[in-house]
Amino acid sequence: MSTTSPTGWQDPESVRFMLDDCETWAVVGLTDNPARTAYSIAELLQQRGKRVVPVNPDGVEVLGETGYRTLADVPFPIDVVDVFRRSEAAGEFADQAVAVGARAVWFQLGVVDEAAFERTVAAGVPMVMDTCPAIEWRARG
Repeated sequence: MSTTSPTGWQDPESVRFMLDDCETWAVVGLTDNPARTAYSIAELLQQRGKRVVPVNPDGVEVLGETGYRTLADVPFPIDVVDVFRRSEAAGEFADQAVAVGARAVWFQLGVVDEAAFERTVAAGVPMVMDTCPAIEWRARG
């Protein structure tokens, strides 16, 4: 199976690893706007026991968690970098995730960057894209 197929992008073991074994999720694009999808997914992550780390240009606090301007500014280990950016801007965050030692990368529903996927997986970091934790948790029943 090609790793660039949608199935490869949503490898069940990578999804399981992130949802079950990873606790600290840096959410790129998370702001204090409750109307945005990133906010509702961050709330879901918290409800599921995950620590949410907002990463946004203003470094604003969201959902009671300190915000940071960049992934490099986060002063503790990150398990998953969850990216809410357009596909053409998302790849740089996969590269930054690898650079800061994140254990995994998740590109949200509709976010696809094949080259970033290939680079990230080649660096030994599991990555999924074009799906959402809410969808994946629902699929489990």
